Parts: sequence; C-alpha cells; structure tokens
Amino acid sequence: MLGLCNNFAYVVMLSAAHDILKQQESQNTTLTTPAPGLLESYSGNSSNSSRYDCNPVSTAAVLLADIIPTLLIKLTAPFYIHKVPYGCRVLMCVVTAAVSFLVVSFSSSVWMSILGVIFASVSSGLGELSFLSLTVYFSNNVLSGWGSGTGGAGVAGALLYSGLTQAGLSPRVTLLIMLVVPAAMLISYFLLLDFPPSFPQWRPREVPYTGFQERRPLMWDDNEDYAPDEREKEYRQTGALTFLDKLHVLKDLLRFIVPLAVVYFAEYFINQGLLELLYFPKAFLSHPEQYRWYQTLYQIGVLISRTSLFCIKIRKIWLLSALQCVNAVLLVFAVYYQFLPSVWVVFVIVLYEGLLGGAAYVNIFYLIRTETGEREREFAMAAASVGDSFGIALSGAVAFPVHKYFCSL
Repeated sequence: MLGLCNNFAYVVMLSAAHDILKQQESQNTTLTTPAPGLLESYSGNSSNSSRYDCNPVSTAAVLLADIIPTLLIKLTAPFYIHKVPYGCRVLMCVVTAAVSFLVVSFSSSVWMSILGVIFASVSSGLGELSFLSLTVYFSNNVLSGWGSGTGGAGVAGALLYSGLTQAGLSPRVTLLIMLVVPAAMLISYFLLLDFPPSFPQWRPREVPYTGFQERRPLMWDDNEDYAPDEREKEYRQTGALTFLDKLHVLKDLLRFIVPLAVVYFAEYFINQGLLELLYFPKAFLSHPEQYRWYQTLYQIGVLISRTSLFCIKIRKIWLLSALQCVNAVLLVFAVYYQFLPSVWVVFVIVLYEGLLGGAAYVNIFYLIRTETGEREREFAMAAASVGDSFGIALSGAVAFPVHKYFCSL
C-alpha cells in the first residue's frame, strides 16, 4: 500500500497536467505554439511534414520536469536525511503529494502546472529513499511488497485517472478525488504498520549497535564461495556513519547503482523518445490509443516482475541491463527503418521491457539489503535509489535531440 501511494501522484501528474494545460490552451485562441515543458499532445500534427506523426515537443520534456527534483533529493538526502525522523518524512510526503493534486487541479497557468509536478516529484523522491531505508527494520518480504506496490501504482494510476475522466468527470474533479491517496498513505503508515518496539519514529536515527558482526562484503565476486570465518569478521561500531564512511559505501554500491542507471536509461529512452514515433496508421487503434497502451503494458510488465521476488531472485543484474539496451537499439532501428509489421509486435516488446526494468529494480535492492552490514544497510538502501533517477534524467536529455532528428526526416 505504501509503495502504491508513494508513486501514485508521480504517475498521474503527467496526464493530469497535460489535460489542464490543454484546457487552458483551448481558452486562449492567441496561443499558436505549444506550452514548453509540460505539453505532450498525442494527437496527430497535420502541419508536420515529417514522415512520423510527431508531437511538437517530445514527451521527454514532461519526463525531465517530473524527475529532476527527485534526482536532486536522492543525490543529497542520504547524507543528511538520517537527522530527520521517519514520522516527519512521511508527513512531508503526504503534504507535498496533496499539494501537488491541489495545485495542478486549480492551475491557471503553465508555471502553476509545473509547480504541481515538482511537488509530486518531491513527494515521490523523498518517499522512495525513506521507505527503502525503512525496509531494513522488517523482514525480506517487505521489500518484495514495496516493489509490488510501486509497480501497481503505474497500472492503478493510469486506469483510475482514465476511467474517471472518461466517465465524464473533469480533470480538476478527478484530481480532487485523488486526494484520498495521500490520506491512505497517512493511515497506512501511522495506523496499520506494525513497527518494532525500538523503532525511531519521532527521533533522529541512532546506531547503538555493539558486538560482533559477520556479513558478506558488497564487492564480493559472485563466483567465489564466501566463507565468513575466513574472509571477514568485523566488530560493529557505535555511532552514525561518518561522511567518509558514506563515501566508502557509495564506492562499493557502484556495482549496483550503475546497472540500475543503465536499465532505467534504456527503458525511459524507449518510453519517452521512441514509443510515440512507433505509430501504425492501419491498426485498429488511434495514435493516442496506441501510445496509451504502450505505457499501460509497460506498467503491467513492471508490476509482474517487481512481484516476482517472492518466486525468483536474479543475481546477474548486468544481464538485465544488457538486454534492456538491446531493446533500445532494436527500437531505434525500428523507428528509422519502420520494419515492424504490426502494433502487436511493439506491444510484446514493451511488455518485455517492463519485465526487465521491474526485475532489475527489485533484485538490485534485494541484493543490497542482503549483502550489506547492518550498520551500512539503511544508508545503502537510500543512496542506491539515485541510480534509477539518474538514468531517467539522462534518458530525457538524450531523447530530445533524437526526437528532433527523427521528426526532421
């Protein structure tokens, strides 16, 4: 539930902000160019001489507006967030998520809609690194539940928003109804979650550990047998991690952060730079409907694979990144040469893309949780979350020139 609530506002903000902006533009007949940043029209552009049915502005513009605040939080917060109690962090997530719905629903200008998206991004970024850190206080099954919830947010958010608007409700009323989601997060965390007796709910994180600890080191080769009696025995230190300790942990985490960034770069480059260009005019679906189904099938794939941790665990995470890059290269050639015969082929590829992305996310954090010492684990779970946001931001920047190139053909 917490995973679903945390990512819900982040997921629906793009389509909601677009609807609000579209309504604003329809009321302003003097506006002849698309609003920068947030506009992502899926309708055909009759004045476009390109062989593609291009949008005037790449959907990567929306992606950057939604991911940059999250990236900034994930880059900096792991070094100071331990000073903020978990209860305060969750309250900040709830407030910023509610503000995002209110600001976008009552938006009267482009900058207000952008501001609403920023609030949603702040809520999602702060919530993700906080809840990932929180999983160290519970059993391993909690991490799989978190992955399932975040995967389900994409499907639930898209279906609920589309269903309510198609039922005749305005985007503004729909967003106001969705204020129930931040309320659900508040109830789930403070009333339903069963915390350990020593959990620091309203006080800064402390590390009172003493005694003997054995663990498998982060940088251990997967092919070597690990013998704790021979390889590593260390004493737990008291007190919080120092700045140098955190830098050392970050260095060890690179073997997880880099493949996570690569897999997210590839999949969001596909989603925001290529999918809108894969249009099949003879298909039974319109261009907007095709794009909407691409995104829905991707989210379904993510949901399935993030839930799979209950059944299967994957250690070869670089393989997942490599396969996702193969997907990206394949679809680049598909856009350029237009050799794919049917929209159904793209549907299958996009579903597979979601499976790879979700599997990489949940297995990487599972490995971090199981391969770090107790003293470093909470920081490591939060710090590694920067990988996906960095990959997403980089993909948005690359998708701009790629989109412009294809639309110029």
